[in-house]
Amino acid sequence: MADASSSSAPTIGASLAHDSAEKHVSGRALYIDDMPEPPGTLHLAFGLSDRAHARILSMDLAAVRAAPGVVLVLTADDIPAKNDISPLGLGDDPLFAENEVLYHGQSLFAVAAETRAAARRAVRLAKVTYEDRPALLHIAAARAANSVIEPAKSFQMGDVDAELASAPHRITGHFAIGGQDHFYLEGHIAMAVPGEDGDLTIYSSTQNPTETQLVISHLLNKPAHAVICEVRRMGGGFGGKETQSTLIAAAAALAALKAGRPAKLRLDRDDDMILTGKRHDFEASYAIAVDADGRIRGADIELASRCGYSADLSMAINDRAMFHADNAYFLNSARILSHRFRTHTVSNTAFRGFGGPQGMVAIERAMDEVAIRLGKDALDIRKLNLYAPGRDETPYGQRVEQHLIAPLIDQLELTSNYRARRDAIRAWNATNDHIKRGLALTPVKFGISFTATHLNQAGALVHVYQDGSIQLNHGGTEMGQGLMIKVAQVVAAEFAVPLDAIRIVPTSTAKVPNTSATAASSGTDLNGMAARIAAKKIKDRLIAFAAATWNVDEAEIAFANGHVLGSGQSIPFADLAKQAYFARISLSATGYYRTPKIGWDRNAGRGRPFFYYAWGAAVSEAAIDTLTGESRILRADILHDCGKSLNPAIDLGQIEGGYIQGMGWLTTEELVFDDKGRLRTHAPSTYKIPTASDRPEMHIDLWDNANDEESIYRSKAVGEPPLMLAISAFSAIYDAVASVGDHKRAPKLDAPATPERILAAVNSVRA
Repeated sequence: MADASSSSAPTIGASLAHDSAEKHVSGRALYIDDMPEPPGTLHLAFGLSDRAHARILSMDLAAVRAAPGVVLVLTADDIPAKNDISPLGLGDDPLFAENEVLYHGQSLFAVAAETRAAARRAVRLAKVTYEDRPALLHIAAARAANSVIEPAKSFQMGDVDAELASAPHRITGHFAIGGQDHFYLEGHIAMAVPGEDGDLTIYSSTQNPTETQLVISHLLNKPAHAVICEVRRMGGGFGGKETQSTLIAAAAALAALKAGRPAKLRLDRDDDMILTGKRHDFEASYAIAVDADGRIRGADIELASRCGYSADLSMAINDRAMFHADNAYFLNSARILSHRFRTHTVSNTAFRGFGGPQGMVAIERAMDEVAIRLGKDALDIRKLNLYAPGRDETPYGQRVEQHLIAPLIDQLELTSNYRARRDAIRAWNATNDHIKRGLALTPVKFGISFTATHLNQAGALVHVYQDGSIQLNHGGTEMGQGLMIKVAQVVAAEFAVPLDAIRIVPTSTAKVPNTSATAASSGTDLNGMAARIAAKKIKDRLIAFAAATWNVDEAEIAFANGHVLGSGQSIPFADLAKQAYFARISLSATGYYRTPKIGWDRNAGRGRPFFYYAWGAAVSEAAIDTLTGESRILRADILHDCGKSLNPAIDLGQIEGGYIQGMGWLTTEELVFDDKGRLRTHAPSTYKIPTASDRPEMHIDLWDNANDEESIYRSKAVGEPPLMLAISAFSAIYDAVASVGDHKRAPKLDAPATPERILAAVNSVRA
């Protein structure tokens, strides 16, 4: 038979528009809040704690129940089974607090009323008395109290202590790395609709329909088949809807079950930011042993994170920070130690990069300090230490097999005109006292796969109808990243039909069960391959049918341009589908895929957690005002590895968006908690994401190089890796601050590099 990769496949590699692009800009794209509400729909609001840590002495909800429009007031007592919505089933994440509150803003109860306004008014009438308890709000306090979600983990390679003792240079440092709010355009929302026999259909803005299904079924003491979760699209997710969307969906489901009426919960922006977790804030310490040329002989890296009140996904997130503490560099000998602290703050959660950015920014900061100590250009230090043949073992035992980063950086160095711009910036800084400029080129090596091996699986369901139209179901979810269009391209290519022959339908646990979250940059890799396998099963049946009908060998049958060809004959794909139906040939198939070659022993800290690595590099140019601390990223040049891109337009959009989001994390997005554990930056008036005016001049190119591994059409994942390209922006600001002291002293600059922090760093260098 003809292989899909050799048949006409015009959709693969084509820059096609996002499937919902026109609907997005015209306002016709349907999100959950746009769906017609069934008659009798109730609207929910949460009652939130105003303490970070306290025992609940009493909770008087009489006035809440008596408020106009209130139908139900839900507390932990109303939950049929265990009061737990934790993603790992650890029992530390209640739907409603019982006896004790563990962070400011924790959900105490929910009101279901005839209108959203009535519910929001009613929750304010609660009278709760507390007995305050000491609150651990920061890493230092949790460290002193030994408050952890699990014991520290470490990777070890070689004899680090010996290298640190004998190396010509030993560079040490410590700095803080702030968290980040997801700030998706569509906040958390869910609608639950009861059906016959106690069944529930949940419409949720979630990256993880199966987890939503299972958490609700456990919470309500129902079998999983009684709960269906469906999602067509999200208005952004970035990891914030991987686990924490279950809180909203579970409350709506509980209300629907108790009232026998549809129930809907939509958080406003303030409650969304207060109630749900963020990117973990970290502290990083390092001691780097280097020789006289700047080659790393050993690295001792210690990471500590604020996890919040519950485990959520913090164990895997901190593991991922350890995996990427080497970034693109061979460390020779390494010890990477990670502390996971439990605090009385909102439980931090997945965020694009999943811990990788925090580990990566630590080693890049160390590289900048090594360059200052040795009086060299930081790019030369970075190039000297890149993974290369013979220098390819990571601290966790996986070997780097595809050595792309050195030639990729060489190309970007040339196309960005790095050396000439470095000279020009040096000349500028010599003659300008107030405005200083900086330049940095940093690489990205990001491992692709869930590090929890069992999650690396996906299913799909493909139907071909008698008229040749095709319905595509798979377990991935669309949050604006272009997953649906890419998987549709794969199926269109397999059958060699136009893209408009493919109908993308909502993701539903009723169609594809036991799905993994759309996360870890694996959505297209997993679901694209599962869909291709399903389509291939149908295609093989059609090939066998056509060969038998035409009395030719199966090898002569080909699919091209919407037709099926064989031995001089050609008929439209739709005609063959109809003939196959009348011949009782099944035109429906499931596909299942699991990622090969991977395996990870978490206890031993060794294995191959990643199927492959995605690579990239960025050059950022920054300017700072040494009188005010204000900064601006002036220009970004990016070269990124997408393998053989399935859709360059989508990939370029992901790269640009990822860079801007990472730039926001490291420059303007500051989460501020006060001494009572209250989040003070919980709205766009106080929390500053980048705007269109903050976008620098950008030059983005794709590194055209097929994936060595057998990924879907030899492409590579592009969801998370581009965010870490923005570490170059932070390094460029750092370089500009260092220029104040003629690069003789390493600045003390924490992230995000706010004006206050930049000004303090400038003054420190001057002093």
